[in-house]
Amino acid sequence: MPILGILASAQIGSRLGSYESIATANGTGSSGTITFSSIPSTYKHLQLRFSLKGTSSAGGYPTSFPFYVNGDANNANYYSHALNGSGSSASAGGGANNSDLIYAPGSNVDSTNYVGGIVDILDYANTNKNKVFRSLNGLDNNGSGYVRFTSLLWINTAAITSISFVTDPTYLGSWTTASKIALYGIKG
Repeated sequence: MPILGILASAQIGSRLGSYESIATANGTGSSGTITFSSIPSTYKHLQLRFSLKGTSSAGGYPTSFPFYVNGDANNANYYSHALNGSGSSASAGGGANNSDLIYAPGSNVDSTNYVGGIVDILDYANTNKNKVFRSLNGLDNNGSGYVRFTSLLWINTAAITSISFVTDPTYLGSWTTASKIALYGIKG
């Protein structure tokens, strides 16, 4: 194998090895909250990978939902920006008092469609700065799906020890039993 191939393989292997599984969680079908708590402060960054869907058929398509940190449900402590695209249009927006990071479908969408995506949480244990999250998520619905890129600011310098995905009880209901979230730690 040429020396460049060996170096490339070594670099890829070291990057892949820097992600460590911390915890996984599934929806219960009867609760609208999935929480990761007691998150260790031993990593540089965190990453969440998810596949989510709500049980309610009352919601629009798709529906945003809150993302709370350390049990902080005060929307005045959050600020978000989003770029959205669908099969036919694009939009952008931002605003204070908004902890919505991800869109998810309710059961009014075909049961095979779950939102899939990733949330990166940068410098989550650093107590000298406010916390920043970025998410890329979306789903395909035979040409009428969407893609969403969002950033979220939590105006707090506390180390992150818990993260909650909370549905809107009317428009999303509970998380389906097939909803899954995995939390990873990223070494610095």
